[in-house]
Amino acid sequence: MSTKEVLLEVKNLEVAFGKGKSKFQAIDQVSFQIYKGETFGLVGESGSGKTTIGRSIMRINEVTGGEILFHGKPINGKISKDWDREITQKIQMIFQDPMASLNERAKVDYIISEGLMNTKHYKNEEEKQKKVHDALLEVGLLPEFASRFPHEFSGGQRQRIGIARALIMEPEFIIADEPISALDVSIRAQVLNLLSNLQKQKGLTYLFIAHDLSIVRFITDRTAVIYKGKIVELAETEKLFANPIHPYTRALISAVPEPNPYKEREKVMEVYDPTQHHYDSNPPSFVEIEEGHFVLANEEELERYRTTLKIGV
Repeated sequence: MSTKEVLLEVKNLEVAFGKGKSKFQAIDQVSFQIYKGETFGLVGESGSGKTTIGRSIMRINEVTGGEILFHGKPINGKISKDWDREITQKIQMIFQDPMASLNERAKVDYIISEGLMNTKHYKNEEEKQKKVHDALLEVGLLPEFASRFPHEFSGGQRQRIGIARALIMEPEFIIADEPISALDVSIRAQVLNLLSNLQKQKGLTYLFIAHDLSIVRFITDRTAVIYKGKIVELAETEKLFANPIHPYTRALISAVPEPNPYKEREKVMEVYDPTQHHYDSNPPSFVEIEEGHFVLANEEELERYRTTLKIGV
């Protein structure tokens, strides 16, 4: 694992909204690394802080503590103009709602090339048009669509326009914030396959934010599970599904529908009760319980979890 190149690192990240009595700690001491070329999943229920982390990396949300490093250099706080321009180009986001994230009054040509125009990432009008043409083809849309408006497209096509808008910047790292949750079930697999193919062709790295574990299992290499602003478990995706340790992860996985009706009938749903932890006298820390598998636990819980793992104390 350590031989892999770390593209993005989040260190003790904290994000709070409001001040004084109305202060709300949305993200609390979150740390993780994303390796170049992988798809890193961030999963949790609504309101757990997944999107806030994505928006903090994009520098939409202000960070109140910790740091975010891209290629080992900080990207939060005060940074140089040149580095700012470079990050704007290298880190892109695909938003959750393809209806709300496209400007209804702008033509597709303008929507896709807006980032290029902001960063002056082209020589002349001819090159800009060629880049828009190529970006549309890459996401499976006709170049003629450039002169149309967003309302003329279906949800799946709009999301492809959103993907083209990110691709045209030639990014290294893409944050996909629940990119398929607003789409029809029949279209979801097409968009996932498109993202997967683009990753292979262009050597992209993804942070894939989702609440649907079956999709996370299909597309990600490693997954972090987040609960109320804290990461409670992180491991290779298959390892996480085969051997979930934290009770919250177990509850999430137990809620995933089983295609086999017999297995579905026998399945026992687990319900997570946060009061089961006794953290007042014995606070938890984020510990590597086996190679590449981290869990949030205190000493007493660690002993129990290690027994479950059958790797000895």
